[in-house]
Amino acid sequence: MNNPNNPSNPSHPAADEADKVQSIGFLLVDNFTLISLASAVEPLRMANQLSGRELYRWHSLSTDGAPVRASDGLQITPDAALADAPELHTVILCGGIDIQRSVRREQLLWLQQQARRGLRIGAVCTGSWALAKAGLLDGHECSVHWEMLASMQEAFPHAQVTTALFSIDHERCTASGGTSPLDMMLYLIANEHGRELAAGISEMFIYERMRNAQDHQRVPLKHMLGSNQPKLQDIVALMEANLEEPIDLDELARYVKVSRRQLERLFQKYLHCSPSRYYLKLRLIRARQLLKQTPMSIIEVAAVCGFISTPHFSKCYREYFGLPPRDERAGHRLEKVLKALETDEQAVSEQPASSALAALSIAKDEPTFASVRL
Repeated sequence: MNNPNNPSNPSHPAADEADKVQSIGFLLVDNFTLISLASAVEPLRMANQLSGRELYRWHSLSTDGAPVRASDGLQITPDAALADAPELHTVILCGGIDIQRSVRREQLLWLQQQARRGLRIGAVCTGSWALAKAGLLDGHECSVHWEMLASMQEAFPHAQVTTALFSIDHERCTASGGTSPLDMMLYLIANEHGRELAAGISEMFIYERMRNAQDHQRVPLKHMLGSNQPKLQDIVALMEANLEEPIDLDELARYVKVSRRQLERLFQKYLHCSPSRYYLKLRLIRARQLLKQTPMSIIEVAAVCGFISTPHFSKCYREYFGLPPRDERAGHRLEKVLKALETDEQAVSEQPASSALAALSIAKDEPTFASVRL
């Protein structure tokens, strides 16, 4: 469905301002995860370096401007307090450990104020919990680190919490943590400045595959179900361990001492599908990983994922993912062979000093400086 608020939509205002400097504020809360912050900031730095101009500017923020300690013990001295924040286009809250206690009321109020002003609001790692607490994810798809999935779904039923690595829904952008903010930023950069630039950034970071919003976290089932369904967890564990030679459902039921009917009810109630459908999904997800990450032939992938024939595998794959296996593999190869998008170079007006400009100045001596033309 065409999202009118997506920057990739030509009618969206961001598309008309793609050549203007985008200013992004990173709100740090106590015990934020440093890897998520770095994964979000570094693609912006590299976008500037490869383009040879300041496309993005970033600012670290805290409530009062005081240093904030990350979950690994390192302290970050922010650029500004919330009251002194510069003009921004996007605000991203960086969450981490014990977000329920770390986030403060004044931070939530400030985020609500920025949302009313029309800014794009985002979060990384567990930061989505804070956005939901502020009421900013009601009716929006959102991603969060798998440790918070169950608690968010219970606490905020109006937020559409998914297991996706990252989610972009209108003016909300959320990433699940770890390196997933890198994927989210590459997606946004590709929308705003072209896929060639995003691919160049990926290559500079030796990042073999740019993941998209259809990629999901590998979520331990206990975090989706809680600890109340040990038999269902055991069944899924058996399925995951037997993808090449799928186990008959009656046999699975006997393993965990339930009837076939009980088995069907458990899957429908807690996983919202039949056991056979869930088993098929596990095999297809594994097949997708092999297609994208290995040189195995489609015939080999079909065999190791338990499909009786290649045509049957292709039919199931197309029905689930919307494209045949051969196109999945072709799409992966094309990520490194992207056509350059040529646009007229526009002069960049002088900007006040920023860490982005400082990094860009240093990068001028790098051989990759301005290696991607916009």
